Amino acid sequence: MTQGATTDVWTTPLTPLAFLGRSAEVFAESTAIVHGDRRYTYAEFAAEATRVANALAASGVEPGDRVAYLLPNVPEMLVAHFAVPLAGAVLVAINTRLSTEEVRYILDHSAATVLVVDAVLYETVRPVADELATVREIVTVVDPAAPGDGVGSGLGYADLLARGSDAPRPWAVDDERATITINYTSGTTGHPKGVEYHHRGAYLNSFGEIVHSGHSADSVYLWTLPMFHCNGWCTPWAVTAVGGTHVCLREVRGDTIWRLIGEHGVTHLNGAPTVVTTIMNAPEAVPLDYQLVITTAGAPPSPTTILQMERMGFRIVHVYGLTETYGPYAVNQYQHAWDDLDGEERARLQARQGVGMVCADRVRVVDEQMADVPRDGATMGEIVMRGNNVMKGYHRDEEKTAEAFRGGWFHSGDLGVVHPDGYVELRDRAKDVVISGGENISTVEVEQAIVSHDAVLEAAVVGVPDEKWGEVCKGFAVLSAGRSAEPQELIDHVKTTIARYKAPKYVEIVDELPKTSTGKVQKFELREKEWAGRGNSRIQG
Repeated sequence: MTQGATTDVWTTPLTPLAFLGRSAEVFAESTAIVHGDRRYTYAEFAAEATRVANALAASGVEPGDRVAYLLPNVPEMLVAHFAVPLAGAVLVAINTRLSTEEVRYILDHSAATVLVVDAVLYETVRPVADELATVREIVTVVDPAAPGDGVGSGLGYADLLARGSDAPRPWAVDDERATITINYTSGTTGHPKGVEYHHRGAYLNSFGEIVHSGHSADSVYLWTLPMFHCNGWCTPWAVTAVGGTHVCLREVRGDTIWRLIGEHGVTHLNGAPTVVTTIMNAPEAVPLDYQLVITTAGAPPSPTTILQMERMGFRIVHVYGLTETYGPYAVNQYQHAWDDLDGEERARLQARQGVGMVCADRVRVVDEQMADVPRDGATMGEIVMRGNNVMKGYHRDEEKTAEAFRGGWFHSGDLGVVHPDGYVELRDRAKDVVISGGENISTVEVEQAIVSHDAVLEAAVVGVPDEKWGEVCKGFAVLSAGRSAEPQELIDHVKTTIARYKAPKYVEIVDELPKTSTGKVQKFELREKEWAGRGNSRIQG
């Protein structure tokens, strides 16, 4: 090549597809996936991804089409992260905890043409299976390790595979900024938004996971984090890149987690602090004779939890991000100088959100004029980000995309401070989002569900402390004159209108809600009462 060659000649578009192509050669006979009695080598993993990609093409899936998956953490979901983009299509991984209407909205909004659904979860889809706007075909996956006798409808997964062939496809793309997946937010302001990831961002974020969680060919990764959540923080691609072993987990249970740790020598897992609590408090919990890395996000792990996990042989890697940033964007980068600190002080430093990952740009905390706040650990501002690991935009929503990127930076809606060492610490969540078990829950959505009960005049919802989930929703309801309703009645009503996990754990009937002179409900007052004496940042600001 000559020095005057164009840039395109010198470069190859980045895509995580290349990871499986490489590992299928380098680690061909190594164990790639474990699930119950099933085992896949890397050669078999790549072969199935190729067959599914060819089967989708044979089913009429065109480049750029959306293919939706409603599956728990089973092998077919891992395969989808390579097979769907290998077919040139876009993967839409749907939250398995959503209600029928929420699933319908995502399928229609994304204009998915094919839906692959777990047989047990098919009951969520059944009521609308014949009413979906764009889905031409539903494929059912029967998991031998599934509880019960879930039986779906339509085409079986084996039938889909039979349509495919073993004809090789290139583990490459022409455009690294083409959309690889769409991940729907939990709908913090009404309908969920479809967050578009591109191949380049997924590729680079995967390297961030490898570096900061310390993955290698010796990694045995347990799937405690849902793959539908930010594509499992890009870990399907990261662990595959280094030839590690994926241990699938259909349901997060303490006894199952400890059994799999013992059987497979698990070295890594990811999850919200509630997963950490589940592991730590399980009757089967025992101190480990090796170090198991837990990468956690969703809410800062408490210093107490960090210390307890260290004593059991776990190492906490604390990360921070959003759906719009491919999952983790910042990491609490450990400093060797902290080794000399007492345990409580070290754990306090580790509970901060930290700095940008090696693959990311710097995290900024800014005031309303987009100027950086002082590094004083006290002045609050909004956390903003940009770069390779920030979404392309919201699917079919130019207005909200423009709003999110005002000033040229992605606005997280999270409030934080910057310490003198440059580490960011989250202080509050804007818009009163409740983070329960790592899931974002819109208080507005829950309030609307409560008010839809004919006895309720108005309602407010805030997050309240919970030992297991970190925080849960509590509703405050004002009843219409002359009407009556019991708290449990309102909770049960909410569960019929939105996903059950979003329903408030508690409801208090009150005579009135605290309001400003302009009639705005002062949720801060409600929240402060619930968190009083708990030392939680939720009551600040």
